[in-house]
Amino acid sequence: MKKHSEIALRGLAPSGQLRNSKFKEETAVSKSAQSEHFLEFKSLCRTFEDGFVAVNDFNLTIKQGEFVTFLGPSGCGKTTTLRMLAGFDLPSSGEILLNGRDITKLPPNERPINTVFQRYALFPHLNIFDNIAFGLKLKKLPRAEVVKKVKKALEMVDLEGFETRTVQTLSGGQQQRIAIARAIVNEPQILLLDEPLGALDLKMRKEMQLELKSMHDKLGITFIYVTHDQEEALTMSDKIVVMSEGKIQQIGAPEDIYNEPKNAFVADFIGESNIFNGIMTGKYKVRFCGAEFTCVDDVENGTMIDAVLRPEDIQITPPEEGIIQGEVTSVVFKGVHYEITVQSGKNEIVIQSTRKAQVGSRVGLTVDPEGIHIMIAENTVNKFEVGVKSGYQLDFLDGEFDFDITTLIPGSRMAEGDTLVDAHGDEVEISALRIVVSIKPEDISMSDDEEAGVVKGHIINLIYKGDHYRYIVRTDEDEDFIVRDEYLWNMDDYVSLIISRDKLQYALKK
Repeated sequence: MKKHSEIALRGLAPSGQLRNSKFKEETAVSKSAQSEHFLEFKSLCRTFEDGFVAVNDFNLTIKQGEFVTFLGPSGCGKTTTLRMLAGFDLPSSGEILLNGRDITKLPPNERPINTVFQRYALFPHLNIFDNIAFGLKLKKLPRAEVVKKVKKALEMVDLEGFETRTVQTLSGGQQQRIAIARAIVNEPQILLLDEPLGALDLKMRKEMQLELKSMHDKLGITFIYVTHDQEEALTMSDKIVVMSEGKIQQIGAPEDIYNEPKNAFVADFIGESNIFNGIMTGKYKVRFCGAEFTCVDDVENGTMIDAVLRPEDIQITPPEEGIIQGEVTSVVFKGVHYEITVQSGKNEIVIQSTRKAQVGSRVGLTVDPEGIHIMIAENTVNKFEVGVKSGYQLDFLDGEFDFDITTLIPGSRMAEGDTLVDAHGDEVEISALRIVVSIKPEDISMSDDEEAGVVKGHIINLIYKGDHYRYIVRTDEDEDFIVRDEYLWNMDDYVSLIISRDKLQYALKK
């Protein structure tokens, strides 16, 4: 790709300049404030008519000129957030501020924002010039100015001389560049890119990642990019916003997201990870996989944790030199490294190494303290706060479980007329009581027999934790159960949950 001179950029508006005079008048703020709080999302929520919450309490500040990526799996809310920013969808609540001005309900054509879609949305009956000039012609700009702007936009995307070509004669990569040229020719302050590389092959995607980053650096405007591809996010972004189930999981620079994930979801979604249950055994000491390791995180002794080990941070040694030992069960050549799987007790450990190992051989494994990332274990117990219905049944799982409420209120008893009284003989108002029901993930079993369990739902999340899988099952009543199971189920499997009544624990909420 050839280098662009400063002349190639003269036809484009400077970063921060607006062509829409109406908008321009209302966004006059100091340059420093404009740069630091250029774009703000405040408590943004989007709930659809059927009750589905696509985006929940989304809060984010973007600086002027940043390359920000919304990253997450399908259905996490990233595209919905982008559509609300573009003006194609309205939030249920919350605000979107641009340069301090509320644009939440501003029509799309009045926002200094342009979008590049995954399908490009080029007009097949128009040539390249007319595709790029479409928005300029709607503004009724003079012909000479339109020609000048289209020429500069084509120079920016390295497609000079393509004005008379038709869309059908372009490759996928060239069509994507034309879509970008059509967006930037309108001189937006913000360019939105909704998975624009999804239709390209792997080699072209990698090339376009670098070209997009180069375009961003030259244009100096804010890019907001949506993708589920972690490599794209890590390669191009100044800031990554990791999303899941409509919520922000973590915000940070690519290096921080990769090296310091805040929870198991981020660790599992960004790059390859080995995640193990463990416990802190002392200052900078942690135990997992049946052995004690030195780490760099000072977490209180006795704290239950998740230990995250990246495959490239684990070293294979002779068995006697390893902190733990195991048997090589798989070796896969990946081009730049071998992906080696080792079974150590019940734990399956994945290693990336430039040295090949022999399947069936016994090896040792070690990891430097800097290669162990400690996270406080999250949601280790399922807890549900419920009320008490008439007849002293819990408002939990349709009252499937017998429950003696007198065990929770010291000195209480059932008096005449089936009335609950306290130690002083006064009637207890059951409508004011709140009970916390707890059950451990390992005390719940999953079955594909819908009649076997007391509640049914879909698997919405799974994470492999070395010797077991951790699932989240969302029930038909919209409650989430964390389940621990050694067997692999598929995302979106419809399962019933088998819960033993003697495993349930009850506590009176104070």
